Amino acid sequence: MIPRQLSRRKLIESLCGWTGSIGLASLLARDAKAEVPGHYAGAHLPARAKHVIVLFMQGGPSQLDMFDPKPALAKYQGQRPSSVDLRTERSTGGLLPSAFEFKKYGSSGLEISSLLPQLATVADELCVIKSMYTFNPTHTPGVNLFHCGTILATRPSAGAWVSYGLGTENDNIPSFVVLGGGLGASTSGQSGFLPSEYQASVFNAAADKPEDVIPNLRNKWLDFGAQRKVLDIVQAQNQDFDTMAGGDAFLDGRVKSLESAFRMQSEAYDIVNLDQEPVAIREEYGNTPFARSCLLARRLVEKGVRYVHVNYGSWDDHIDLPNKLRQRCPDMDQAAAALIRDLKRRGMLDETLVIWSGEFGRTPVSESGTGRDHNPYGFTVFMAGGGIKGGMSYGATDEFGFKAVENRLSIHDLHATMLNRLGIDHTRLTYNYAGRAFRLTDVYGEVATDLLV
Repeated sequence: MIPRQLSRRKLIESLCGWTGSIGLASLLARDAKAEVPGHYAGAHLPARAKHVIVLFMQGGPSQLDMFDPKPALAKYQGQRPSSVDLRTERSTGGLLPSAFEFKKYGSSGLEISSLLPQLATVADELCVIKSMYTFNPTHTPGVNLFHCGTILATRPSAGAWVSYGLGTENDNIPSFVVLGGGLGASTSGQSGFLPSEYQASVFNAAADKPEDVIPNLRNKWLDFGAQRKVLDIVQAQNQDFDTMAGGDAFLDGRVKSLESAFRMQSEAYDIVNLDQEPVAIREEYGNTPFARSCLLARRLVEKGVRYVHVNYGSWDDHIDLPNKLRQRCPDMDQAAAALIRDLKRRGMLDETLVIWSGEFGRTPVSESGTGRDHNPYGFTVFMAGGGIKGGMSYGATDEFGFKAVENRLSIHDLHATMLNRLGIDHTRLTYNYAGRAFRLTDVYGEVATDLLV
C-alpha cells in the first residue's frame, strides 16, 4: 500500500528513478499515441502539411541585413526623419545602412544579402514575409508571444496545440520535440493548461553521442523484458494511487510519459544517431549544434514527429552588429539551406512546413554606433514547403524598414496560417479551461490566404 501522506509529485519522482527506462521519463511529458478529446474533432480541412519545423532565432535577427534591403538608409545615413522617430527600448541615433550587399536570386528574383549565400540557392522555395509585426519590444514577452500566442508565460505552446490536435504518426517517439536551449526554451515546449502529455520532449542535439542526446535512453542493468515487468508493477501502483486520489492530471501525464519513455528505447536511439547519415549529408549541414539540430529535425519528422522546434540564440546585436552577423550567419545559413534541400530531395518538403523567425527584428536607426535596437514594428519571417508558395516576397515595410505598412501580419496570423496548412481551423482548435474556451490564436488571427498553394 502506498502511504497516503506521500505527495503525488514525490511519488512520481521516486518511481521515475527505479529503472533507466523510467528515468528517461523525466524528459517526457506526453504519450506518443495522443487521443484527441471528444470536444475536438481533429483535422477540419484538407491538410497540405503533416509536420512543422520551426527554426527560432532568439534575440531578434536583423531583417535589414538579411532579407529586407533599404537603399534609403544609405541615402539618408545618420539622419533621423520623423518617420523613424518611434519609441525604442534604448537610446538610438540616426539611420544606419546595411554593411552587406543584396542581390536577386532564383527565377523569382528574391533579394537576399551576401550573408546568406546558401539560402540564396533555395530562393525559389522561400516565402519571405517582410511585413510581420508584434506587440512587445522586450525579449521574454516577445518570445512567449511567438511560442504561445500571448505574452503570458503560462499558456500552451504552439507545438503543444498541434500535438493536442493531431497526435503522432509513430507510437515509439513523441509527437513534439524541442532541440536547443536559450531564452524561452521552456515556453517553446510547455503544455500550459493542456494535459501534460502534450508537453515537448527536450533533446540535447548539441551532444555528440546518442546516449547524451537523450540521457538514460538505454538501461545498463535490465533488458527490455525485465524493464517491461518493472514498469507494469509501477503502472499498476500508479493506477491504484490515481484511483485513490480521485484522478490527477499531473499523475496521468506522467503515467503516460513512462509508457512513452519505454517505447522510445526501441527506435529513438537510431533516430538520434546522426552517424548513420552519409558523410556527404553531414558535411552539407555542418558540424555545429544548430547544424546537428537541423539534421536531427529532418530525421524526426521523417519518423513521424509532428512538430520540431529548434532554438538558436542569441541574435541580440545591440553593438558591433556587422561583425557578429559575419560570425553567426554562416552556421545558420548552411544548416537551414541544407534542411530545405534535404527535405526536397526526399520528397518531404511538400508535407513539411519550415518556419524561420525571431521574436522581433532590429531597428534601422543605430545603437552604440554599429548596433541595432529591438524592433517590434516590422520584421521578416520566411516559410518554405508545407503548402506555402515558394519564390515569393510578401508585404513590405516603410522606406527605411522600421514599420510594416503593406499586408501586415501578426503572430496570430502566422499561427492561424500554420494551423491551416496542417488541416486545422484555428478558431475550432479549442480547450476549455477556467470557464472559457481557449485557443492558440486567442480571439485574433486571420489565415494569410495569399501565401497558400
